[in-house]
Amino acid sequence: MNSTMKWLAGALLALISVPACAALNLFACEPEWGALARELGGDKVNVYDATNALQDPHHVEAKPSLLARARNADLLACTGAELEVGWLPILLQQSGNPKIQPGKPGNFEAARYVHMLEIPARLDRAEGDVHAGGNPHIQTDPRNIAAVAEALGQRLAEIDPANAVVYRQRYAQFAARWKTALAAWEKQAAPLKGAAIVVQHKGFPYLENWLGLKQVAALEPKPGVEPTSTHLSEVLAQLQRQPAKMVIRAAYNDGRASEWLSERAKIPAVNLPFTVGGSDQAKDLFGLFDDTVQKLLGAAK
Repeated sequence: MNSTMKWLAGALLALISVPACAALNLFACEPEWGALARELGGDKVNVYDATNALQDPHHVEAKPSLLARARNADLLACTGAELEVGWLPILLQQSGNPKIQPGKPGNFEAARYVHMLEIPARLDRAEGDVHAGGNPHIQTDPRNIAAVAEALGQRLAEIDPANAVVYRQRYAQFAARWKTALAAWEKQAAPLKGAAIVVQHKGFPYLENWLGLKQVAALEPKPGVEPTSTHLSEVLAQLQRQPAKMVIRAAYNDGRASEWLSERAKIPAVNLPFTVGGSDQAKDLFGLFDDTVQKLLGAAK
């Protein structure tokens, strides 16, 4: 073998010996942040969704499978605002992963980057499942998704500087597509402004604020407290004085209470996806809001 061939063989061996750059491991507490990370990271991120659309994000078990994923995570993307207070602190403590602890770059809380609604004037657990930082269900307003996308894109670039250019490019592409989609959703949803609604759980203030919906009653007497037959009857009586267009619930809610009211008040019961995966149409963030707007428009007719 001549010297040139030896050099080529050595170069090839060196190239083969260099390990492939591993994708960033991202642990998403909720499906919406997993979907957003996939939009911004592409093949540079390996995303694990800790929950799905049919689970109540307030009440999740810190299972060994979640713990194993948290141990290996480079970045944790969660809502924050105490949404995961019942399970995430245990997971963080037992994971032994210093990267994703509160205050570290690997710990990302989406609620820090949006204007929070329903911040309580006082904290009283007798009032039900209330959150000191405000209502945590921020993902139902696409304007919040836009704000979180910018912050998450920056955090990905900070955690993984080798791929910072990729994250910036993908964020710019996503932001442009999102801006176009947002304008379309708002145009389609214009007839919904001022529509009176009943909610099963007070999980839609951001959706209401975005579309101008007017909540007139809630099936849960207090947030997180299952409705009693007495309370449902009171809501039904209220609707006779103050009619509503529809009663809405999230995909993970038990539908019996809203169906009961729908039948007696003669208004549609609308099962909204609430997050990615909450319906067959909500396969990604764009599908989530396509389906949400169409379901609301269909009920309003």
